[in-house]
This record gives sequence, C-alpha cells and structure tokens, in this order.
Amino acid sequence: MRLDDYDPGDDIRDLGRGGGGGGFGGGGGMGGLLIGLLPMLLGRKMGCGTILLIGAVAFFLLGPGANMLSSGGGTADPAADSRGGGAVACDTASERFACNVFGSTHTVWEGLISGYQKPTLNFFTDRNSSGCGAAQAAMGPFYCPADQGVYLDTSFFRELEQKFGAAGDAAQAYVIAHEVGHHIQTISGISNQVRQAQQRASQAEGNQLQVRMELQADCYAGVWAARAKTAAGQPVMEAGDMEEAMRAANAIGDDTLMRSAGQRPVPESFTHGTSEQRMSWLRRGLQSGDPRQCNAFDTAI
Repeated sequence: MRLDDYDPGDDIRDLGRGGGGGGFGGGGGMGGLLIGLLPMLLGRKMGCGTILLIGAVAFFLLGPGANMLSSGGGTADPAADSRGGGAVACDTASERFACNVFGSTHTVWEGLISGYQKPTLNFFTDRNSSGCGAAQAAMGPFYCPADQGVYLDTSFFRELEQKFGAAGDAAQAYVIAHEVGHHIQTISGISNQVRQAQQRASQAEGNQLQVRMELQADCYAGVWAARAKTAAGQPVMEAGDMEEAMRAANAIGDDTLMRSAGQRPVPESFTHGTSEQRMSWLRRGLQSGDPRQCNAFDTAI
C-alpha cells in the first residue's frame, strides 16, 4: 500500500499497559459481538460491543467469556513490552502503519461527510481501559462509541497473519478501516437506531441486525480503500492489495470460524455474516466507492 506519513496529534494516543480489569467489559470491534454477551449488548452497552474481528472464535472454541487468541498477550514489537503509561504513539513500525491508515481514513471521510468528527486512535499493550470498559489484547481491535475511540494492540496484526492466514498490509488496513466504519455509523445515528431496534428484538433478530451493522462497516472499509489517495494523487491500493483484504474478510466469516472450531454453522447465531457476505460487502465498497451503496438494512444480504 502507498500511504503518506500521518503526524499524530490529539486524536492518537498510546495508553501503554494499564490495569484494565478482566472480562470483556464492553469493547467493540471488528469481529464480533460475542453471542454469550448478547443480552448485555442488546441493552445499554450494545454500542460498546461490536466486538473484534475474530471474537467469535472464543465462543465457538471455549464458550462465552473466554479469552480469545490466547497467546499470553504477546506483542508484535519487542519495544512494546516495556511500555507503560505515557508511551509515545506511532513509535514502532506497526503503530506507524496504523497511524498512516487512520490518517488516510480521515481524509476520505472528511470529503464525504460535512462536519466530519474524527474518532481517536488508542494504542495499548496487553490491557488497559476504554470508555466501554476493559480493553484487552485478546479482544482484538474494537471501536467504543462511548468515547468515539478505536482501540488497538498491534500484536493483533501478528495474530491475523499467523492464526488466520490473512497476511499483508492491506489486510491490516481493512481491520482499521472497518473500525472507523463503526465510527461513521455512530456519528450518522445508525448505531443508535440499531441499538433501539435490538432492544425490541428477539436474540435471533438482534443477531441479524448486528450482522447488517458489520457488513455495512465492511462496505465502508471498501469505500475508504477505493477513494484513498496519497498526497501525490496515487491510489493507496496497489496490485494484490484487494486480494489481501478479501482473504482477511473470508477468514473471519462466522461460518468459517465455526467450521474451524469444529462446529456446525448455525446461521441464527451469526453476528458478523458469512465469509461470502463479508467479502461481498467489502467488494461492494471497493467497486463503488460510494457509501450510499452500503445500506445493508434495506436490501438482501
């Protein structure tokens, strides 16, 4: 990918390693609203719960509440092991890449949304806290509507490659752009509308609404990739990048995750969509570059 250097300001912080607390207190991220936590997420904390790119794995493998990607909280950057509070953001290769992707998303969405308000990007190591509760590396990247922040332990990039076979910078960028997609849903009021609908819905209906939320965020990630350009006017996406992003979308479909865990896919329990759906909606954004094509609520998915 071609990315300009983004100068971190007040919208990017490195929280370092903090007390954090246990459990999944309410972070929200790309891979998934854990089924075991759905009753809580359908209530007042739903907005904090679009949980992680690969969160469903823990439920399918170990049951609700189990830590995902149990790698002992290892980090991709050795220097990160000694971080504490007050660490410097964007000071490792992985963080710098994330910062550059994050900055690029601002450029795209500022051109599409009048009065666009930036989210924050919050790096942490192993565990810390967010406006939605605990932030843990095992949760994967997530977006917290309560403080409009994206939370990321960059060790996740290694997990994405080694455990899910989704290597490459475009796969990593897709993850970040998806979380920013949840921010677009928050500032546009979509998240609040879905939360209210889920409070009136059955669990299966609530799951289906969450699937549509995630597919829309996938589409928004595609819109960013289609529109993003460098300061020199070159497309950010290079040859092979679309394939990398598609591999990541395929790897974290609910059906693929369940099969990988030795489980029979149960569509009623899906919270993020099948691999084919995720790839389809990412492709829709990539090919159209139009966020109006990302309405996953008024069309068949």
